[in-house]
Amino acid sequence: MAEVGGSVAGEIIEAYTFFISSLPLFVGQFINLFLLVLTVVLFSLFIWKVHKFIARKNIIELNLNQYNKSEHPLFEKFLAGIFYFVEYIIILPFVVFIWFSIFASFLILLSGGTINVANILVISAIIISSIRVTAYYNEDLSGEVAKLLPLNLLAFSILSFTSISFDKIIENISQIPFFSQNILIYFGFIITLELILRFFDFIFSLFGVEEDSDQDNN
Repeated sequence: MAEVGGSVAGEIIEAYTFFISSLPLFVGQFINLFLLVLTVVLFSLFIWKVHKFIARKNIIELNLNQYNKSEHPLFEKFLAGIFYFVEYIIILPFVVFIWFSIFASFLILLSGGTINVANILVISAIIISSIRVTAYYNEDLSGEVAKLLPLNLLAFSILSFTSISFDKIIENISQIPFFSQNILIYFGFIITLELILRFFDFIFSLFGVEEDSDQDNN
């Protein structure tokens, strides 16, 4: 799989290089600049649109338990457990994985090829984990983290640009399959952390700690 990705990336690099080299210098620079601006705009829109979503303690509010129509107490609790499992053990990890993948992909593009894939994956995992942890303490704080950290990282990437290599960017993208094990480890860490937070949130809610914390914040 990784070899196929590297081969495809090599062909893309060759085609892109040939296309740019066949154009006048100023046209090639214009296209490169346009692609960078487009990437920055898309990343900014992505953060602006989804930072509040990922910063919520309850990312998904499907409330599948509303479909629990059982009148038998034991069966009702069993179905509630099933719906909870589906919503937070299956759907939630899928949502987090999509956010992680999109965020890491943008960082690969915005790094200009100056940061290797391994470091980008670690940075993505750290930022997303931090957002999720703070969401269980205060959603407003989590929203600021979800907005400011990525945007500051964007500013740092732009300021640290020395020589932007689209060849290197595409090469980095082609290396992603080689880091599939790392991706699974980071993804597993994020999900495990989410489950631990969810467990303690449930325990605290039983003793009314969550309500007391909310009153203190207000």
